Amino acid sequence: MLKLKRMITQRWQGEGGYRQILALAVPLILSSGSWAVQHFVDRMFLAWYSPRAIAAAMPAGVANFAIMSVFLGIGLYVSTFVAQYSGAGRNERIGPVLWQGIYMALIAAVILFLFIPLAEPMFRLVGHDMEVQQLEVPYFQILCLGTGPLIASMVMAGFFTGRKRPWPVMWVNVSATCVNIFFNYVLIFGHWGFPKLGVKGAALGSVLSAYFSFAAFLVWVTRPRYRKTYRILSGWRPDPSLFWRLLRFGLPNGVQFFLGELGFAAFILLVGRIGMVELAATNITMNIETLAFMPMIGFGMAVSVLVGQNLGRDRPDLAERSIYSGFHLTFLYMASIAGMYVLVPGVFIWPFAVHADPVSFAPIENYSIILLRFVAVFCIFDTLNIIFASGIKGAGDTRFVMIIVVVFSLFGLALPTYVALAYLNMGLFAAWTILTSHVIMIGLIFLCRFLGGKWKSMRVIEAAGPVTAASDSV
Repeated sequence: MLKLKRMITQRWQGEGGYRQILALAVPLILSSGSWAVQHFVDRMFLAWYSPRAIAAAMPAGVANFAIMSVFLGIGLYVSTFVAQYSGAGRNERIGPVLWQGIYMALIAAVILFLFIPLAEPMFRLVGHDMEVQQLEVPYFQILCLGTGPLIASMVMAGFFTGRKRPWPVMWVNVSATCVNIFFNYVLIFGHWGFPKLGVKGAALGSVLSAYFSFAAFLVWVTRPRYRKTYRILSGWRPDPSLFWRLLRFGLPNGVQFFLGELGFAAFILLVGRIGMVELAATNITMNIETLAFMPMIGFGMAVSVLVGQNLGRDRPDLAERSIYSGFHLTFLYMASIAGMYVLVPGVFIWPFAVHADPVSFAPIENYSIILLRFVAVFCIFDTLNIIFASGIKGAGDTRFVMIIVVVFSLFGLALPTYVALAYLNMGLFAAWTILTSHVIMIGLIFLCRFLGGKWKSMRVIEAAGPVTAASDSV
């Protein structure tokens, strides 16, 4: 008993222990949780507005995110560079790497803008109900206008998270969520003299929130005390070597985001071919899952930052300890949530049902209760996915993660779902069985990669003095 108490005390207090993880993760959990709340409330309002609105929002939103995710993955990886530069004591390189991420955000804004005229033929090809298509197109087009500021905000957030200063990120994201909820409420339903815009209002609320985040981060990052130490303003010049290094490690992260989201988007779009009720139930269930899933992202970000900083200090032992600590805490959280999905599913569905038409919502609710049982199974294995993938990506092992996500998104999710629904007519529950199996498999693979230990010798920053850059090969 005494030995167990000593082990728990050491795990709590030591470097890479529970306390250090929680100190970094809690504001990041609140930050990512605020993003989840934003999307949850967005979908809840649309469910109150009409079944077609909630059916249209998820496919259009996923399609937008899938296209944007290549650039978003690169922008998010700036935090790993900041973490390793900070751990190595090379603060003068942090400003320049932020600027390379900003340039990536500008490129993304231009590319997403070019997708606006392609929205109508793209959703026509998917083949959803015509009334749903008419809502999907404007929702997608408006969201494209917020790409640049959203990615730039993620880049600037990396300045704080990479240096283990997550509280500014939390405050900005929570504030942006409040902005989003306010504009969603007044623009979807037309309250307080604002026009009643439905799904267009939901998309506008998201875009206005993105511009608010960008402005808030810009003011915070350019404060005088950061300018000299980190070269925030003087590091503005394009640095081809650093830019390509960011691409070298960040692009696999972005491709992983893109193809993972593309596989998920294909799943949503294929389910939409079954019927509007099945699509609406899937959308609601996914939003409920996201509300619980997003705090895990906060743990994953904390683990990735601590791995990056400890490897920058040449302390892989502490990096490994941080990963295990993050896994223990996250597993405990997700196991509790899984139990609630099975025992009290109505608690999670109630916000969508409270102002919806009872007759039209009844079949959607029945499907959602069953689908939450699938979520209860795969969310446990998502713990492996988030924590161990985040750990090895914090070291620079992004190409392996990319390859696994690419292969399994195509051959473990999209193609099996297509065959099951288009050729075998197996229905909604078969599709969700495939999704659950997909999550379980990639979670176990990332666990095996972590246990292999190759990530311990990897670095993303260039060599300086006695520090040597390790290979990032698969």
